[in-house]
Amino acid sequence: MNIDTTPKNETVRPTVGLVEWFRPGEQEHVMQVLNDLKKLGVTELRTGVSWADYYTDGGKAWYNWLIPTLAKEVKVLPCFLYTPPSLGEKPRTSAPPKDKKAYADFMDVFITDLGEHFEWVELWNEPNNQVEYDFRLDYGWYKFAEMVGGAAYWAKQRGKKTVLGGMSPIDPNWLHVMFERGVMQYIDAVGIHGFPDVFDQQWDGWESNVEAVRAVLSKYNSTAELWITEAGFSTWQHDEYKQLQEFNNAMKADVSRLYWYGMQDLDPAQPTVSGFHLDEREYHFGLKRVDGTPKLLYRLWAKHGVDELDKLSYIKRSEEITSGKTYTLITGGAGFVGTNLAKRLLDEGKRVLVFDNLSRDGVERNLQWLSDTYGDKLEVYVGDIRDLYTVKKVVANAEAVFHFAAQVAVTTSLHLPINDFEINARGIVNLLEAIREQDNPPPLVFTSTNKVYGGLEDLQFVSNGTRYNPAEASIKKNGISEARPLDFHSPYGCSKGAADQYVIDYARTYGIPAVVFRMSCIYGPHQYGNEDQGWVAHFAIRAIEGQPVSIYGDGKQVRDILFVEDLVDAFLLAQEHMPHISGQAFNIGGGPQNTVSLLELLKTIGKYKGQQVTLTFGDWRPGDQHYYVSDIRKFKQATGWYPKHNVQEGIAKLYQWLCENRGIEVPMILTSEPEKEETEKKAAVA
Repeated sequence: MNIDTTPKNETVRPTVGLVEWFRPGEQEHVMQVLNDLKKLGVTELRTGVSWADYYTDGGKAWYNWLIPTLAKEVKVLPCFLYTPPSLGEKPRTSAPPKDKKAYADFMDVFITDLGEHFEWVELWNEPNNQVEYDFRLDYGWYKFAEMVGGAAYWAKQRGKKTVLGGMSPIDPNWLHVMFERGVMQYIDAVGIHGFPDVFDQQWDGWESNVEAVRAVLSKYNSTAELWITEAGFSTWQHDEYKQLQEFNNAMKADVSRLYWYGMQDLDPAQPTVSGFHLDEREYHFGLKRVDGTPKLLYRLWAKHGVDELDKLSYIKRSEEITSGKTYTLITGGAGFVGTNLAKRLLDEGKRVLVFDNLSRDGVERNLQWLSDTYGDKLEVYVGDIRDLYTVKKVVANAEAVFHFAAQVAVTTSLHLPINDFEINARGIVNLLEAIREQDNPPPLVFTSTNKVYGGLEDLQFVSNGTRYNPAEASIKKNGISEARPLDFHSPYGCSKGAADQYVIDYARTYGIPAVVFRMSCIYGPHQYGNEDQGWVAHFAIRAIEGQPVSIYGDGKQVRDILFVEDLVDAFLLAQEHMPHISGQAFNIGGGPQNTVSLLELLKTIGKYKGQQVTLTFGDWRPGDQHYYVSDIRKFKQATGWYPKHNVQEGIAKLYQWLCENRGIEVPMILTSEPEKEETEKKAAVA
């Protein structure tokens, strides 16, 4: 007598695997997927074995390399499918073969050559999906039953366990037919597929579907296991939160195994089984994008492990946004700047909605900190600025809007200019249209960039030791003013410049209350910088971790840097003075009093570290400015704002936060700097 010792209230999770299809010759792709599986802690992989490809030139050699290579790292579930067109009743891979026994013969050859590398075999894929198996040529499923039943019988004779190819859509009636046709006597596991809100628009949930399939198994007293051999969610509408949500839902299904589809988005240069870009949804099921960058589910899975994914309560979509209560909306609100603004507003008792797609590494730490610190005072909606209808939803009850959501790296824009445009340029139009729809449009503060002024190639700069200075005295004294002609350089500069101008024009044309901040370099706590963006924090992080710093150019580039708390002051003043400044752009930065070259900054960081920072140098990047300092007089005259933190004080605060955030003892020098610098700051202001 077997006794179930599992506690009744304890959920037994299925064994988790990944689905990934490999085309002949994709050795590099295979090795990358194996590396990713290791990072995710996944040891089960379902992959296709194409009968059609096997008998092409090089096909057998491909599988003789693929299967052993995979089996060295993971447990392989090979799915045998696709009729060679020359053997089919019709010349296509979805057709039944003329000789039904030929399918079993192929499997027999494959098992003889490679059977030592796998325990299970899967018989076809989505046999009730016309694209995968053309059942119009098989009235009553008799041909399929003969083909698969024979293969299942022979696989069992060869010592293999068998999986009946996953139903898509899930159809208990089809499974009933398989029992009636005698296929199921040789089947050890039944596969089902589910793609909620993608291909399965009328989705009843995993519980309902699983119960319906189990009812058929019970009717025939079958002991076959039930597996989800393929489940997934396409992010073709940029909804990575929904992908995470659907994975968590599938993990709760009462099945023995779950294979999630897939590891990487399909290369847009490749066709799908149904054709070339006939259905865009099919190209976006991956945990990673085509360029290899991870999506939200991958990053959280790799960091927290599969069993913790449904416990990350701070990653959510608040229902409160439809309650009618107003809030301040911060797009990109989990980023460095957004987190500091949210903190200020929440400390003042304001309601805040953070809207962010969490695409930037590290921002989920900011979101968790905000959630832990402020609890129910904070509303969160994980979504994407490219989704117009979601943007309209979050704007509907906003009383003020700060727009920080953006693609922020020049280098990324050079590699992916269309993506850069869709986020920065199309994203701002989505937001402006959502604001324009409101009866009382909320005021908007938009953060643009100093890159809208291009590379400043017409200006002359003089090298003076560790920095460049402009030859023109007025610019050296005051910085670059808003009178400077726009000169977009790099796709990033173009997309942000276009957004910049759209905001100004919507303010003028439609009367939307809005201003543009053309930002210089911002730094401070909650900044997880890299060499493309947030370079001040990036330099400090590399120094703290004892890593070398790479510099593009010679390091004499000069920037005015602004401490984030001073920027937050500017944001709030902009909203306060909106009736008088709407439709204008302002250069915002540390100004001439807060300039530093890269070399000078690294010297200061080295002083805090207690040793010199190791440097490497590379070529200048397109659009990089030798010198950029903001002329901040226009905004100062309009609102009375000025930076309160000088460079030394601000860098000391950032360095201290980075140390404390890592559990590192704060250097002694930082404990004595602030008092001295506060005295210097007051003297300078006076």
